[in-house]
Amino acid sequence: MASVLQDTATHETSRVDHLVRGSIDLHCHSGPSVMARYCDHIEAMREASDAGLRAVLLKDHYYSATPVTELLNKHFSDLGVLMLSGVPLNNSVGGINVHAVEHGIKLGARLVWMPTFSSANHIAHHKHDEHFNEKFPQTTQKMLAPIPLSVLDGDGKLKEEVKAILDLIADADIVLSAGHLHISEIWPLFEEARKRGVKRLLVNHPTYVVDASLDDMRQLASEGVYMEHSMCMWVPGSKFRFYDPQFLNDVIEAGTVDLTILGSDLGQKGNPTFTNGFRHVIETALELGYSEADVRKMTSTNAATLMGI
Repeated sequence: MASVLQDTATHETSRVDHLVRGSIDLHCHSGPSVMARYCDHIEAMREASDAGLRAVLLKDHYYSATPVTELLNKHFSDLGVLMLSGVPLNNSVGGINVHAVEHGIKLGARLVWMPTFSSANHIAHHKHDEHFNEKFPQTTQKMLAPIPLSVLDGDGKLKEEVKAILDLIADADIVLSAGHLHISEIWPLFEEARKRGVKRLLVNHPTYVVDASLDDMRQLASEGVYMEHSMCMWVPGSKFRFYDPQFLNDVIEAGTVDLTILGSDLGQKGNPTFTNGFRHVIETALELGYSEADVRKMTSTNAATLMGI
């Protein structure tokens, strides 16, 4: 009996490792960073290579890692991992700054994040939740008070500088991420984005900070929007494990398998590695009854389609 159980466990581990190979992580928080990270960008690339990941998108809330990824792809091509990054529109790059976007695209950025840590919505969550510091990574040193950013003006209309950025995104055919905007801001943003020719739309962790309901997610899916869910919110041992497996099933069903992306959102010091994040969540998805083909879509194919790789 023990032998049968051992063989079953070995088979399941092999199955999970097989699905990890070829995966794409669109949410890796490596360093250097003003936040505590367990690995730097080179170490992240090596970890991804060892696990067989196909591509990794590096995300820092305070700067674009695009120049770094260009160097990694040139000098570490033997590792067989495509490294990507984008432009985060927070205070440290001048906020909603069309020049930062233009420069980032010229360097090879594949994505633009609307404000995250500097968004008025994120800051409001911080102010109204006394436990927010425990739920969200904090900088290792005190930073200047952020200037709250929104894509909407005082009349609730999209700002002109946002429209200029949407034109750049459309022209380059790269991804627009809603960042940490509230769902109420995302509707007019995406509506205008479509009008201006933006084809690649993404909402990161829609149920966390963004405050999207399952019904909102169904609507986003009906409009062809990809939704990425953070593995760190389901992985055992994560400081940001907020949800149970049933909720993972709920958000996948709401957003559909074809538009769901599972990204690690890992790299924080003291949390599981991002590749172990993939192992745990892939195993969870299989236990929930999703087929290997479905899991492959959510951990690889959908991300590849969104990014155009």
